[in-house]
Amino acid sequence: MKRTLRYFLLGVVTAFAAQTVSGQTQTWREMHKVKKKETIFGIARRYGLTIQELVDANPDMNKPGYELKKDTYIIIPYAKTAEQQQAAPEVQETPKPAAVTKVQDRTIRLGVMLPLHDINGDGRRMVEYYRGILMACDSLKRSGISVDVHAWNTPDNEDIAPVLRQQAARQCDLIIGPLYSKQMAQLSEFVTQNDIRLVIPFSINAPQLASNPNIFQVYQSPTFFNESVIERFVKEFQGYHPVFIDCNDSTSQKGNFTFNLRRRLESSGIAYGITNLKSSEGNFAKSFSSAQPNVVILNTGRSAELNIAFAKLNGLTTTMPGLRITMFGYPEWTTYTRFHLENFYKYNVYIPTPYYYNPLVSRTLRLEQKYRWNFHQDMMNAQQRFAITGFDHAMFFLKGFSQYGKAFTGAPGLVGYDAVQTPLKFERLGGGGLRNHCLLFVHYTPEHRVETISF
Repeated sequence: MKRTLRYFLLGVVTAFAAQTVSGQTQTWREMHKVKKKETIFGIARRYGLTIQELVDANPDMNKPGYELKKDTYIIIPYAKTAEQQQAAPEVQETPKPAAVTKVQDRTIRLGVMLPLHDINGDGRRMVEYYRGILMACDSLKRSGISVDVHAWNTPDNEDIAPVLRQQAARQCDLIIGPLYSKQMAQLSEFVTQNDIRLVIPFSINAPQLASNPNIFQVYQSPTFFNESVIERFVKEFQGYHPVFIDCNDSTSQKGNFTFNLRRRLESSGIAYGITNLKSSEGNFAKSFSSAQPNVVILNTGRSAELNIAFAKLNGLTTTMPGLRITMFGYPEWTTYTRFHLENFYKYNVYIPTPYYYNPLVSRTLRLEQKYRWNFHQDMMNAQQRFAITGFDHAMFFLKGFSQYGKAFTGAPGLVGYDAVQTPLKFERLGGGGLRNHCLLFVHYTPEHRVETISF
C-alpha cells in the first residue's frame, strides 16, 4: 500500500498507467480513496469488478492480516470487458496451475468432517445435515457434476489428527467441517498445507478466518449479524418513527441489539419513542406518532411477551384507527407463526434472519418428500431444517467448484443457485478467509403474503 500511495502522490498514476503484478501487466483505471466502513465487496461492486479482479490489482490484499483502512488508496483496474473496450494492449495470460483448471473437468473430491453418530443431539443434527449433502450430490450428478464424498466421524472427544493423516483427506478439494472450535487449529493448518478449501458450516469460534484465505465461514457471529441488521434497518425504515417497547424480560439477550440500534438512530438524528408493556393506555399511546408510520421494536424475542405486545397494539389501534404500525422482530419469531400469523400480517412484520424455512413452498415440500423416501423418516422439527441446510451448502459450493475450481470465492452472482433455506454471499475478510454476509428480511404483508428480501 505504501508503494501505491507514493505513485499516486507523485502523479504517476493515470487512466492508462500500468503495474507489473506476478509477471503480468494490468491496466489501471483510477485510484480509490477508502472511506469509513467500505468493504472490498462494496468497492468491487461499485466499479463493476469481481472481487478477484480487485484483489489481483492490489497484491497487498492477499497478505495475512490485511484490512481496508480509511483514507488509504487502492488501485481500480478496468474490468475485463472494459479493458477490451479501451483497446488495452493484448497480454498473453499465464496458464493457471493444472490443479486449479482441472477441478472443473473431473470428479470433485469432497470431505465431510463432522460428528456423524447417534449418541447425542450434535451427532443426530449433523447426520441429517450430511444426508442433505448426499441429496445435493445426487441432484448434481443428474446435471453432469460428479462428486466423490469421503465422510469422517469427528466427535467432540476425539483427536482429529488421525483423520488428517489419511491420504483421502489430503486429496480433498473441499472439506466441510468442523463442528467444534478445538479442531480448528489443526484443520486450518492442514488445508493450507494441502491447498484445500474449508467450509465451516455452523457456529464455532474460528480466529483462523482472519488470516487463512482457504476458509469459508457460513456462520455469522451475533455481533456481525446485529451490525448488519442495524445498517439495513436504518436504510429500510427511513421516514418511520421507531418505538421501543420494554417487555420486562430479565432473561432477554436482545439488549445489545436494541442499545446499539438506539445509538445508531441518535447518531443519525432520528427521534424515537420508548414505552413499556406495563404502561397505561394513555402513556403507551404517547410514544407513537400519528403523522409518521411507526416501526415497533421489542427488547425480547419470547413468544409470551410478543403476545402481550399484540394485545396492547390491538387496543391502541382500536382507539386510534388511523395509526400506521409495522413491527420489527427477531429470527426466532419465524417459529411462532402457528400462534401469531394473523397478527404478523396485520402489523406488517419484518423478521431479520440468516436463513428461512418456508414449509409452504414447493421446493421445500419436494426436499422433505425426497428425504422421507431416501431415509424413511421426517426431518427434525427445528428452527432450520438441517438436511435443507446441508443441501443448500453442498449445491452452492459444489456448483461453484464445478465452474471456477479453487478460484471460487462465493461472491454474489457467481453460482446462480437460488437457495431453498440458506442463501450464501461471501466477502473476503481483509487478507484472510471469506465470511457469509447474506441477510434476509422475512416480510409478512397485510395482503397475507410472505416475501423474503435478500441483502
